[in-house]
Amino acid sequence: MPNTCVTSCTPGATCSGIVLMLAILLTAPQLVSMSSGMFRSVSKKSIHADANPKQLNYGIAVSDVDGDGDGDFEWIVAGFSGPNLVLKWNSDTKKLENLAIDDPDSKFYHLRDPQGQAIGVSACDVDGDGREEIYFLNTNDAFAGKSSYGDKLFKYRNGRYEDVFSDKINADVSLNYAGRSVACVDREGTGKYAIYVANYARGRIGPHRLIELDEEKSEVSKGILKLKDVATEAGVAMLTGGRGVVVGPILSNASDVFCVNENGGNFLYINQGDGTFQDLAQPVGVLDPRQHGRGLALADFNGDGKMDIVYGNWLGPHRLYIQRGEPDKPEFQDIATEEFAKPSPIRTILAADFDNDGHLEVFFNNIVLDEEEAPNRLFRVKRKDDGSLKVSEVDIGDAREPYGYGTGGAVADVDGDGSLEVLLSHGEANAQPLTLYKVRSWVDHNWIRVFPRTQHGGPARGAKVVVETSDGRRQLRVIDGGSGYLCQMEPVAQFGLRQSEAWKLEVTWPDGTRFARRVESEENRTTVTVDYPTDGDAAQKEEL
Repeated sequence: MPNTCVTSCTPGATCSGIVLMLAILLTAPQLVSMSSGMFRSVSKKSIHADANPKQLNYGIAVSDVDGDGDGDFEWIVAGFSGPNLVLKWNSDTKKLENLAIDDPDSKFYHLRDPQGQAIGVSACDVDGDGREEIYFLNTNDAFAGKSSYGDKLFKYRNGRYEDVFSDKINADVSLNYAGRSVACVDREGTGKYAIYVANYARGRIGPHRLIELDEEKSEVSKGILKLKDVATEAGVAMLTGGRGVVVGPILSNASDVFCVNENGGNFLYINQGDGTFQDLAQPVGVLDPRQHGRGLALADFNGDGKMDIVYGNWLGPHRLYIQRGEPDKPEFQDIATEEFAKPSPIRTILAADFDNDGHLEVFFNNIVLDEEEAPNRLFRVKRKDDGSLKVSEVDIGDAREPYGYGTGGAVADVDGDGSLEVLLSHGEANAQPLTLYKVRSWVDHNWIRVFPRTQHGGPARGAKVVVETSDGRRQLRVIDGGSGYLCQMEPVAQFGLRQSEAWKLEVTWPDGTRFARRVESEENRTTVTVDYPTDGDAAQKEEL
């Protein structure tokens, strides 16, 4: 920050340094709480001081890191100028506490990896043991091409988390590229996930990668995982300025992949059902070749059962693409209003029903650029009875953060009260603390959460969940495999129900298996776990 006025500021004088500093102090969400708006800050009250060091942070993911089996999840924060963090909610102290402490005897110690300068993070079950591995995308100061420090894939084995890439058996696959985002793809519907890494290429160096288990050369029961890069055979080894990635049943019932890029068009890969992908971005209308994508998310905004796409462009128009057309000829229409599309230094996009009123909101997480105010913004996409959509800005409350150096964000219900919390990270040019937000008022709204699991018992990332309510509405969610720029949401589908109740739920797994059942009245306002159906369950397998 330039020191333009050190000791005094006379009336009419230009004192940008003091003005900016005062603005930061007065608007810092962890210091001052507004009196209205969607979100209220609980940062100081609900994050233990030792769990929120002053450092540069980037991506955030949500997973069951401690494997306690109680249905709770932890926030995983990619530390850039310091160690990675694993934040768990302590129901006794009512605070988030860091599990990845500086103790070599701790089972979480290696997750810290302070040399990595991590920016992206994602978690999923790579080997089918029912527990998610954690992938940290490390840059080590490289903007493009190769970096001097490799990524890490941590597996829980030998009573602690250990890096699989460090095993000699994986020396041929642990190349150092400057990646931007990472996501999980069940490309063949096996419940064993591949890791999609969107790299920022320089010339012919740094294609997109797809890392998965080489089952013939692995001994999973012994914790020995041989990895391989299958990006070329899958058809996704592209060279571009890779940025954001999201995974879900966009055009099929399988795990499709949408990538927003910089200095080149987007990719929309439809899963062909045999482990390969075909790029349909241009024919369906989401190529957007002259923009520079960042955060993105999947959601069904208009309730028609088709997956829509929302994303932000760096200093360019933000997009709200609604899927139209027939299944054999899909197309996307951008319905973003002028205010919604307004360019900003965007980083993360969050799409969720934060206040459980049955309508989705879109959260824009921005970063200060050239010391100019860059407030976060919130829009509600309201589905009207005639099927049309009304897009309107909502008072974001404490989460406005006009001078926040936002780099990442994720949603999860970590305290189990049925309302989503938002955790935001900051960094790049200014070491700011993490900020945690709760919704100010939602208690009169019903809700239900659905947690589908794979055939191996792990979170079914990429699965589609539909809930039908007593008022006849159908809502669709996708279990996040990696959402947008650097981050990943919790592996649970959250549904706001207003004053109605859920009476039916339906889950479609990435292999096309579909299972539906009635929701009992007492299951409302709870989290319902749905296991992959066995032979005795009423299920059907659809064509991908």
